[in-house]
Amino acid sequence: MSSKIEQLIDEIEEYIDSCKYQALSNTKIIVNKEEIDELLRELRMKTPDEIKRYQKIISNKEAILNDAKEKAQALINAATVQTNELINEHEIMQQAYAQANEVVAMATNQAQEILDNATIEANNVKAAAMQYTDDILGNLETLISHSIDNTSQQFDRTLASMRDCMNVVKSNRMELHPADVEAEIEQSKEGEEESINLDIL
Repeated sequence: MSSKIEQLIDEIEEYIDSCKYQALSNTKIIVNKEEIDELLRELRMKTPDEIKRYQKIISNKEAILNDAKEKAQALINAATVQTNELINEHEIMQQAYAQANEVVAMATNQAQEILDNATIEANNVKAAAMQYTDDILGNLETLISHSIDNTSQQFDRTLASMRDCMNVVKSNRMELHPADVEAEIEQSKEGEEESINLDIL
């Protein structure tokens, strides 16, 4: 079962795949800012909850180890009780001790095996949760980086297009009233120089 973050990432990928390519480009697409902002906002809201869930999984390591320790101690306690019973019930003390030591050794081995398995399981759970969380955050980082790059490129192209339009307008005005337009340009340049001088002062 996929997480909410994975579902949101799938939605973002589907949205990006559905976007149209820019004219004369096979790699750049046109993105609706409101739609991608909404998807990213929802993803940002879900991310803390998902990370808390994986932190909870990691914290279960202590619970697994404690449970294993309790089981191991219970086995040792049971072995000790059985040892005492063997010593009390058997007439031959040496045989009772031998049987008791064997039971204690078996219980100790079983307890150690439980602890070892519990430690391995807890470490595997922790490693898997951390890797999964890192993969999700890595995908999120890549997606945000691509969004920033696309937005920056779109802004630069829009600004260049507006400057081209302004130059065309100035050129047309120059053809209609060359002297007036030249005077305005000179005044504009003088104003810019005065502003620069004031900034320096």
